[in-house]
Amino acid sequence: MPITPATAATSASNGTSPAILLELVDEEGNTVGTAEKLAAHQPPGRLHRAFSVFLFDEQGRLLLQRRALGKYHSPGVWSNSCCGHPYPGEAPFAAAARRTHEELGVSPSLLAEAGTVRYNHPDPESGLVEQEYNHLFVGLVQSPLRPDSEEIGETAFVTPDELADLHGSAPFSAWFMTVLDAARPAVKELTGPSGGW
Repeated sequence: MPITPATAATSASNGTSPAILLELVDEEGNTVGTAEKLAAHQPPGRLHRAFSVFLFDEQGRLLLQRRALGKYHSPGVWSNSCCGHPYPGEAPFAAAARRTHEELGVSPSLLAEAGTVRYNHPDPESGLVEQEYNHLFVGLVQSPLRPDSEEIGETAFVTPDELADLHGSAPFSAWFMTVLDAARPAVKELTGPSGGW
């Protein structure tokens, strides 16, 4: 993780990793403070800013990622193309573009805002809670992927029918359907009426 103004103040001097801070928000998405990442996800969860990205190829297929098995939260499950948390003070759009490049090794050729969604999703496996005010983005990917193996175990481009089949047979992140459903109007606008989304 790069050291930024948001994390530099919490960098440990004893050689351990610096704390990662999240931006806490109210129900309208206004910033109200910060919290350490893991602490914000402990039950009952603290409402914080997040983002979710949905990338599509030129055939209108959705890019999914299977989260790496080493991740502390929701390891090994399928989810949207990229998701994460802005650093405190970082614009959600900038964070989405940054993490897409860090995780997938590509920069979207198009990235557009697709609204926001607020949710509360406990993860029964880890016991952690996703209390998020999530900024949604849709975009196109036209370059070969170079996934970071510490973040991503597998990727797949899927049609709506293939997504339905996979969703019926494999575990997905607790938040996946919530963010996809919230982003659908922008997804349909991006992929066109024949895309089936």
